[in-house]
Amino acid sequence: MSNRRLTRAQRRALYRRRVRESLRRADVSFKGKYKDEINELMGLSRDEIDAITPDMTDMLVYKHLMTVVEEASRINLAQADLKAQILEIGKIAVEIARKVPSLRGIIGDD
Repeated sequence: MSNRRLTRAQRRALYRRRVRESLRRADVSFKGKYKDEINELMGLSRDEIDAITPDMTDMLVYKHLMTVVEEASRINLAQADLKAQILEIGKIAVEIARKVPSLRGIIGDD
């Protein structure tokens, strides 16, 4: 159903439902298997992330990496599968992950 066909009240209700679901998922992620990794990723400074590449690519990849780790935590993904997901994102994601000691343990230094 297109948002154009919804009334204003329906759009607000849909928005609230989506926000509640997003908050619920985030709550589960922050309590999940990789909660420490999420906290460490969140603790990286902008300067640490910017040191990887001079453009905005690193921040986009950082956001993607956060999403992957949050989802892995939410569904209790195996470490080998999380490693594969991070490697799939690419070199910049691996470099960011290696700045987090707990993720470096999963990714390795190869």
